[in-house]
Amino acid sequence: MKADTVAKNFPVVCVGGSAGGLDAYIRLLRHLPSDMGVAIVIVNHLRTVATRLHEILPQYTEMPVDLITEKLLIEPNHVFIIPQNRDLHVLDDEFRLKPISKPRGWPDVITVFLRSLTEHWDGRLIAVIVSGYDGDGAAALCGIKEVGGICIAQKPDSAAQPDMPESAIASGCIDFILSPEDIAKEIVRIAHAE
Repeated sequence: MKADTVAKNFPVVCVGGSAGGLDAYIRLLRHLPSDMGVAIVIVNHLRTVATRLHEILPQYTEMPVDLITEKLLIEPNHVFIIPQNRDLHVLDDEFRLKPISKPRGWPDVITVFLRSLTEHWDGRLIAVIVSGYDGDGAAALCGIKEVGGICIAQKPDSAAQPDMPESAIASGCIDFILSPEDIAKEIVRIAHAE
């Protein structure tokens, strides 16, 4: 087996959120073990405000939390945070950052990243949509399902801002609708089933 196929056989969990997402990220990370062998990528759609998630979230997990830089290697047992005002892609086991493709209106950074994963990642994919305005991510969920991935939406009544989870559910491609704590349990179950 080639080295690159070994490197890419762990699951990537994309957690997409926006307004109210911080609460969901904290509740999720608090319930995830640090050694389950998955990469957690938090794609929070911010355009102009510098993200502080890489400073805030380390208090809630033992996994290293990294702000993504160009060509950063994707590794299991890490939490990765998208920088503001960038589209995020994956190529050759690394993150690639590009200028944001939709600079006005609601961003679609979650959709862009999920589509890149379906094209360039061989391991299992888990898409999680949590609290936020608008419907970023929903358009890519059926593509995740088509490549054998799993799609999870935060239960709207557990989200500070239910628009994004509701849009995800309306896509018809959601496997589970759960609270952040139960999303963590499901991720652990999927990771152990690998």
